[in-house]
Amino acid sequence: PEALLDSINSNFGKDSSDILLKSFHKEHTVIFESFINGKEFSCIVIRNEDGRPVALPPTEIRKQGQLYDYKSKYLPGLSRKITPMDVPAASLEAVRAECVKLYDYLSFDTYARIDGFITDDDTIYLNDPNTTSGMMPSSFFFHQAAEIGLDPSQFLSFVIRTSLIERIEEQLYYQAKYTRLLNDLDQSLASLQQPSTNKKKVAVILGGYSFERHISVESGRNIYEKLASSSDYLPIPVYLKGTEDGHELYQIPISFLLKDNADDIKEKIDHFSRNPILDQIKEECKSVTSKYQSAYNISEPIKLSYFDLKQKVDAVFIALHGRPGEDGTVQQRLKEVGIPYNGSHTESSMITINKFNTLQILKENGFNVANQLIVDSLDFYTNEDALLNKIETNFSYPLIAKPVDDGCSSAVKVIKSRKSMTEYLKGIFRENEEITELMRTTLGLSYNEEFPKKSEVLIESLIQKEGAIHFLEITGGLLTHHTKDGIKYELFEPSEALAGGEILSLEEKFLAGEGQNLTPARFGDNYTLIVEQVKADLEKAARILNVEGYARIDAFVRIYPNNKAETIIIEVNSLPGMTPATCIFHQCALNGYKPYDFIDQILQYAIND
Repeated sequence: PEALLDSINSNFGKDSSDILLKSFHKEHTVIFESFINGKEFSCIVIRNEDGRPVALPPTEIRKQGQLYDYKSKYLPGLSRKITPMDVPAASLEAVRAECVKLYDYLSFDTYARIDGFITDDDTIYLNDPNTTSGMMPSSFFFHQAAEIGLDPSQFLSFVIRTSLIERIEEQLYYQAKYTRLLNDLDQSLASLQQPSTNKKKVAVILGGYSFERHISVESGRNIYEKLASSSDYLPIPVYLKGTEDGHELYQIPISFLLKDNADDIKEKIDHFSRNPILDQIKEECKSVTSKYQSAYNISEPIKLSYFDLKQKVDAVFIALHGRPGEDGTVQQRLKEVGIPYNGSHTESSMITINKFNTLQILKENGFNVANQLIVDSLDFYTNEDALLNKIETNFSYPLIAKPVDDGCSSAVKVIKSRKSMTEYLKGIFRENEEITELMRTTLGLSYNEEFPKKSEVLIESLIQKEGAIHFLEITGGLLTHHTKDGIKYELFEPSEALAGGEILSLEEKFLAGEGQNLTPARFGDNYTLIVEQVKADLEKAARILNVEGYARIDAFVRIYPNNKAETIIIEVNSLPGMTPATCIFHQCALNGYKPYDFIDQILQYAIND
C-alpha cells in the first residue's frame, strides 16, 4: 500500500485534485419502474410432502430509507423483518395465495422466494420471483422456516430431500442412484427424531445488553448451527437479557433465534403471545415439520435459573461480547453451579475487559504500550478546562478516546482537537441515555449507531508508524490445549485489518461484505522471521494475562530495517466474535481446522478443564 501511495503522489502530487478513477465495468441497459407505495414483503414458498405448494409466513420489510439495499439486508439494525407481516389476516392470506399462484405458474421446484408489495387498498404486486435465496443465518429463507419450527440444518435437509424426489421424477437414466441417496437420507432423518442420549447438550448463550449484543446474536447463531449439524452435540439456544444490575436467562424457540437482531429477540420474550395465523401455517406444514423437526423443539420461551441450566446441559458456549460475558460475571455464575464453559476464567476475564488494566499489566512485563489516562465525569463537570488542560499536557492531537471497559470498537474515536474532545466527553458523560440529534451530528454518528453512556473514559496516544519501514494493524487468534506439561498455546497466522475509516468498526470486524481482513498479514519478504516474533509476543501477552481456551488479540506491528518487529497490544478479547465472517475462522483454517473443528476444540478444552 505504501508503494502504491508513493507512486500516485510522485505522479500527481499529494494535494492534486486532477486524479480521475474510471471504471471499466458498466451497464448497457437500465429498467425504469413506477414507484409502488406500499408495504414491502418477501415470502418463501415450499412444496409440502404431498407435492402441493405452501407459502410460509410472509415477512414485512421495514427499512430506514426508501430502498432495501445490500446493507439494509445484512447489517443488524438497518432494517426490521416483521414475520408474519403486520396486515389483517385476510390480506396476509391473499399475499400467500398470490405467491403460491405465481410459484405454480412459473413451475418452480422445491422452493422459491417471491418478493412484492401490498398497497393500502390491498393491491398485491409480485415483482421479483427468485429460484434461490440468500442463506445468511437471518435471511428470509431461514427466518421464515424458523417460524414453522425448523432450524437451518433441518430446512436444508428438507431442500435436499425434496430436490432428490424431484430429480427422481424427472430423470430418465439416474433414478436408481438418486433413490439410493434418498433412502440413505431417510434413514438419517429417522434417527434424528429419536432423543439422543449420546450427544452432549450445550447451551449457547447469546444476546446480552452491551453495545455488541447484535454481534453476539450473529455469533451465537453461527455456533448453534455448527453444533446442530454435528453428531456429537445438541445445542440449546439461551438468550441473556437484563442490565448491569442483573440478568436473566431464557431458553428460546428456534423462531426467536432467527430474528433480525438482539432487540427483536428481547421484544419477543417480553411480549410473547401465540399467533393464530402462525398456528394455522404450522398446521399446513405439519407433514414437513414432523419429518425434520428435532424432539427438543419448544414453541415458547422458558425462563431458566443457572441451577435449571445445570439440569439441562453438559456445557455452555458463551457467545456474549462485552458485559456480562467478557467481564467474568457469567463465568462466575456457571462456576458456582459447576457447568463447564468456553474461554478464560473469571479472574482473567475481569482483567482483559478493562483496557487500562490490561495494558498496564503488559507494560509492567516489558511491553511497549500506548500512553494512557483515565478521566471521569465528575472531573469533567467540576472543572472542564482543568481536565482538558490535563489531557493536553499528557497527549498531543490526534489521540484516541474510548470506554475503559466496553467491547471492542465501542465508541472508539480519533480526536483531533480540543473542540472534538469536549464534544466527545459531553456525549459519553451525558445524563440521559438518549442521544440527541445534535449530539449525533456533532459526534459524527450514523442514524442507527449506538454510543454508550459512561462515567469513565480512557484516553490513549495514537499509535503511529514512527521510524518503522512497515506499519500495520493486526488481529491474532489463538487456541489452548491441555498437555501433561501444562497449557500449550497454538498461535494462528495473524490477519491484517484494513479499516475503511480512521477506526476499524464493529461491522468491519464481524460482518460479511464490510471491511477487509487479509490472512495471513502482509509482513513482507521476511514473513517467517517477522511472524514468529509477533506470535511470540502474542503468546507472551496471553500467558501473562492467563488467557485460556481461545482468544483474539488486537495489535499494531512496526517492522524496522533490521527485520525487528515490535508488537504494540491494543486489547485482548477473551470471547472473540464468532460470526461466519470473522477472521479467526480464516486463521484457524490455515492450521487445518474447519469452523466446526475449531468450535469442537474450544468445547473439548472447556469440558476437560
